[in-house]
Amino acid sequence: MPDDFTLNASFLAGIFILTSLFVSWYRRDPLLDGIPTIGFSDPVLSYISAARFTLDGFRMLREGYEKTRPGLFKIAFFRRWVVLASGPELTEDMRRAPDNVLSMIEPVYEDLQPEYTFKLLNLDDTYHIDIIRSKLTRNVANTFNQVREEIVMTFDDLIQTCDNHEWVKIPIVETMQRVVCAVSNRVFVGPPLCRNRDYQELNLTFAVNVVKFGLIISMFPKPLRPIVSRLLSNLPSQIQQEIEFIRPMVEERFAKMEEFGEDWDNKPNDMLMWLMSEAKGVEKSLDGLARRLLLVNFASIHTTSLTSTQILYRLLSNPECIEPLREEVEAVVAEEGWTKAAMDKMYKIDSFIRETQRLDGLGLLSVARLTLQPFTFSNGVTVPPGVLVAAPACATHTDEEVYTNPDKFEGFRFSKLRGSRVMGMPHQVVSISPEHLPFGLGRHACPGRFFAATELKALLAHMVVTYDMKFEDGKGAPSGLCIAGMRVPGQTNVMFRKRQA
Repeated sequence: MPDDFTLNASFLAGIFILTSLFVSWYRRDPLLDGIPTIGFSDPVLSYISAARFTLDGFRMLREGYEKTRPGLFKIAFFRRWVVLASGPELTEDMRRAPDNVLSMIEPVYEDLQPEYTFKLLNLDDTYHIDIIRSKLTRNVANTFNQVREEIVMTFDDLIQTCDNHEWVKIPIVETMQRVVCAVSNRVFVGPPLCRNRDYQELNLTFAVNVVKFGLIISMFPKPLRPIVSRLLSNLPSQIQQEIEFIRPMVEERFAKMEEFGEDWDNKPNDMLMWLMSEAKGVEKSLDGLARRLLLVNFASIHTTSLTSTQILYRLLSNPECIEPLREEVEAVVAEEGWTKAAMDKMYKIDSFIRETQRLDGLGLLSVARLTLQPFTFSNGVTVPPGVLVAAPACATHTDEEVYTNPDKFEGFRFSKLRGSRVMGMPHQVVSISPEHLPFGLGRHACPGRFFAATELKALLAHMVVTYDMKFEDGKGAPSGLCIAGMRVPGQTNVMFRKRQA
């Protein structure tokens, strides 16, 4: 019954969208008419272009970028027109724009509907972002031993290889989700909860449900959204599960805070503790803390696990890179041990990840902003209010004016560019620029990228020195999907065994 209801609701919402978009087309600001269109522009056929983008967005963005660089083009989405900036120069214009002109928050709220999905007690309070940007980043080195320990334990648990030469077949997408969930939550809530399979499943499925229900709810007019949310969403029950999982820890820690203040022996140094220390008002309640933890997990687990899957596919498709990576990891670990300092010296590991992000970045678009006021690019073209503007990241990353042989995967492309210079270089994985956009750009760039990058490097370094890996005989990397502007790696099995040489 719920599934049938969901389908019927989605159908009705689709009719509403088509009707409203047909009306909005006639109200379209004439400023948009001067911007070239990829696909159809008229009020009916533009929906065909919107449907095409859902499955073929990569080619449409490449086409628009190559035809208009340096310039702008537009593509019809189901709910609005999107104006794309071809070339780093115009992307830089968006970075410089103030938030009261180009809003990063508005398109996120429209897509995810946090008022009805996360249901944060104080939607305007974004204190968790400051914690990620400051405390999580500053503690990357301090928590690295925990990250490393959890990586080893989780791989040993999920990939149970024997000491002989036998290969074991591993469903890699699911496995990387479990690994990343455990490792991330080692820093978010600590053991033993980070290893609890039910807790992991909750966080993995909650993230998927947020995207699904956010999309469905956004299809309806605003007055109907609270009703649709109550009828369709199972997110409230999942939030309650999160509350029950963390209740014992929160109550114990609040008791310690009441007795000893902000400092005591063996005080946990994790995300939950940072949230408890910084939260104000209703956000300091058990309910508020549970929702923030779900939000932090939502932002980190799937992006990191899917990226690590893409990295592994690229590695197995370019096996000549395995030995140089092993040699680098072993040399650096011999000098620095398994530490954050060691990760910083693994230039080839870093480069391999950055190159994978360049060609296999999860988002086809980046720097997405909604115009709140008329916005004029440096080329003189003005975009009216209410339009989504963005950078076509996938096309930017294959720009021949920026990259040599841009369509070719070169695992050590960036380590060669760095030469003998050190981590301040613009070619490391955490570096952001108008030419490299996986983590966004400017003041709204991903605040957790330093933790995520260290986690990705530690995962790759561990895999290359611990295992022999290959695709199943006769198979290669599976074809991924590009759905609604997102790349999703295909699912396949990867063969593992303990490293033989």
